[in-house]
Amino acid sequence: MTAFTTRHLPEKPDVTAPDGSEVRLLASSASGSLSHFTLQPGQVSAAIVHRTVTEMWFVLSGSGRIWRSLDGDESVTELEADMALDLPVGTRFQFRCDGGAPLRIVGVTMPPWPGDDEAVPTHGMWDSPMTGPVDTTPGHHARPRRDRRG
Repeated sequence: MTAFTTRHLPEKPDVTAPDGSEVRLLASSASGSLSHFTLQPGQVSAAIVHRTVTEMWFVLSGSGRIWRSLDGDESVTELEADMALDLPVGTRFQFRCDGGAPLRIVGVTMPPWPGDDEAVPTHGMWDSPMTGPVDTTPGHHARPRRDRRG
């Protein structure tokens, strides 16, 4: 038995994240975990906030947008291949796949994902599986729903 972890990207998701994205688990240690997230074309994640973890993402392929809100700072960022972003603990966020190909992201979670009650549903920028349908046809820009809660 070796002390090293080696794993190929699983063909099928290991779990579905609280935000609705497909998750393929890659590696984990006491310091953090590494996962591969996929959002299919036209999908909009549920808006969530993490209680105790920070995440860092690297977009592998696809395109979309992410809404982030923390301590009065709010932004919508276009997602494209070869870009990185952070989700500090307490950040409310929601993301969507606007392109015709899946949005694929590798994410590091620090500390490792603690369990089912880590992600808390919140109000987001767009309609989602939690709040209702939205037209995410490529090229269509649905009118965002502004969050009024703190």
